[in-house]
Amino acid sequence: MHGPLGEVTENDPARVAVFIGSQRTEHDVPHTVACRVLQVSPSWFYKWRRRPAEPTKREVRRVRLRERITHFFRASGDTYGSPRITLDLWDEGWQVSVNTVAEVMAELGLQGRKPPRRRRSLTRQGKREAARDQVRRVFDAVAPNVLWVGDMTEIETGEGKLYLATVLDLFSRRMLGYAMGSHHDSALVGASLKMAAATRGGNVDGVIFHSDRGSEYTSAAYNDLCDRLGVVQSMGRVGSALDNACAESFNSTVKIEYIHRHRFTTRTEARIKIATWITDFYNTRQRHSAAGGLPPIEFERTISEARARAHQKDLAA
Repeated sequence: MHGPLGEVTENDPARVAVFIGSQRTEHDVPHTVACRVLQVSPSWFYKWRRRPAEPTKREVRRVRLRERITHFFRASGDTYGSPRITLDLWDEGWQVSVNTVAEVMAELGLQGRKPPRRRRSLTRQGKREAARDQVRRVFDAVAPNVLWVGDMTEIETGEGKLYLATVLDLFSRRMLGYAMGSHHDSALVGASLKMAAATRGGNVDGVIFHSDRGSEYTSAAYNDLCDRLGVVQSMGRVGSALDNACAESFNSTVKIEYIHRHRFTTRTEARIKIATWITDFYNTRQRHSAAGGLPPIEFERTISEARARAHQKDLAA
């Protein structure tokens, strides 16, 4: 027998099989002879040679990547595309590109949300004078409670229509206030604004709230509420969805990523499930490019902590 085998045990069959094979290829020693010397049966050796090859590290990694991509896709309610799933993977420590994630998702047949369906506008311009547009399509805010936007959208249920009014903080895209009811009126939009103010602790003096010119937002009741809270109203032009694009964008998101994927038997069921989606997913787990790829609440916490550290550093200097 040629070549050192070293100490061979029954727990190291791969090394035995490789050694037997090398004797034939390198020294013309028949497999049967090598098997007899090493006290293993030829049938064992031939069976070992025919076994499926061990997966490579690359193949193992690919399988694991497919599992994690599927996990994050399902966790998003089957809505995330490759950019958001890539961010989830990076948080886990994966070194992977968006293109690779997109390729794997295509292999798995996983597709993010579909393009939005055109919706019928609920806006009915009020007779009262509208507020001046103070936003001019610049939907950015340098801090919380600088610029809020709001809108309403319609939801179908087994009991009839349900209307959702929302208030969104453009700093983090956090949904601060929302209200749902069978009528779209000043009471509904007022309830969403009250919830937003309560979420921020009640002190919202000077916040700009931007909306369309619907009669609900131009009503005397809503104007009075804004005055009591210290909220400054701003309104876009009639018939221009782009003037309130961020609020419209949320309506699209909630419908495509949740509402259109479910059937609601009653208005109560819709209220509960939509509110749960907003609080348990949208605000806490939904990644937003406008928030640095973070969920809204996490983005607010991260920025707040960074600013606090910077302030302490300035005080210590």
